[in-house]
Amino acid sequence: MHATEVRRTISENPLSFLRITRSEAEFSDKDAPAPNEVFERSRDNLNEFIEEGVFFTEDKPSLYVYRLRDGDHAQTGIVACCSLDEYEAGLIKKHEKTRPDKVRDRTEHLLAVRAQTGVILLTFRGTDAIRSLLEEAVLQEPIYDFSCAGEVQHTFWRVEDADEWVSAFTDVPTLYIADGHHRVESADLARKRLAEADPASDQNAEYNYVLAGVFPAEDLRILAYDRLVKDLNGTTDDGFLARISESFVVSETDDDTPPDRGQISMYLSGKWYLLRFAVNYVRAPEPAEALDVTILQNFILRPILGIEDERTDDRISFVGGRDAPEKLKRRVDNGKARVAFSLYPTSMEDLLAVSDLDQIMPPKSTWFDPKLKDGILIHLI
Repeated sequence: MHATEVRRTISENPLSFLRITRSEAEFSDKDAPAPNEVFERSRDNLNEFIEEGVFFTEDKPSLYVYRLRDGDHAQTGIVACCSLDEYEAGLIKKHEKTRPDKVRDRTEHLLAVRAQTGVILLTFRGTDAIRSLLEEAVLQEPIYDFSCAGEVQHTFWRVEDADEWVSAFTDVPTLYIADGHHRVESADLARKRLAEADPASDQNAEYNYVLAGVFPAEDLRILAYDRLVKDLNGTTDDGFLARISESFVVSETDDDTPPDRGQISMYLSGKWYLLRFAVNYVRAPEPAEALDVTILQNFILRPILGIEDERTDDRISFVGGRDAPEKLKRRVDNGKARVAFSLYPTSMEDLLAVSDLDQIMPPKSTWFDPKLKDGILIHLI
């Protein structure tokens, strides 16, 4: 969300959670506040919300069942605090590298506010026992039930007796980070700094855990995460298409999304092209190598467009969501980008396979939809 939009939202709604997560919008453009001033404002705003009863602290530990419903799609999981020791031990697996600057910024915000304000998304291979507990929980009266932008309905139930849930999750050997790598890495870094400052703390200190929404993998929906590039790295349209034709069968198309994996839709100079990958591997590729986002990186972005690191190169940007192809076309047509790539969605099976082998996907490989809602449950540390 752009800073102007954040500022307008806060002005219209003084109880917006953006006052805690994006408090820089409360300063004018002339103020140029230091980062610590922004974080202190976030902390003061959270304390104000607590003092005024906007947030309250539960009187006993609880789990929360959380269902998101969007039309015919529904996903139901739990929100709980998960062990950062298990993250460090590899029992909570990751599939994406993080950017140090983003981790650092989130860590400083977390330490200043002394709260985890965003819910990371974890997933797991579902079991009958957990499915049964979820089905039973949603028959009770919810504590929150509301719809918001995009007509997504968010419903929460509180579970005070967690013993059955803890027992059921002993049969789940691994959790996987679906979305929120920077948040969990920041929580782990903050934990280390707090532990160093408090060597007498025990293992049950709140900062040893991270707030997470934990959902069965079969329930989650992944959309494509598309790419925009500002220039053609000094080549002409014809030269660029010729280079691409060395690894892809290129044809013009009227479709702005590829029909299957192994294919990429590209928008260039007012035309859509379908790129069919045509390289025969000498050996079967590893799961991470076979991803369309990896193929795009290895055969177009890096060798032709000169983008070595998608995480840090400002010539590339990312667009996710259901209207992504429309945005791609619009931004190329208005000159904000030179070429766009529309991808086939990465599958959940791909994510699990890559994570199980401790491999790494390119950044922005998955767009989970719908998104978990921040500002309902937070974890004070």
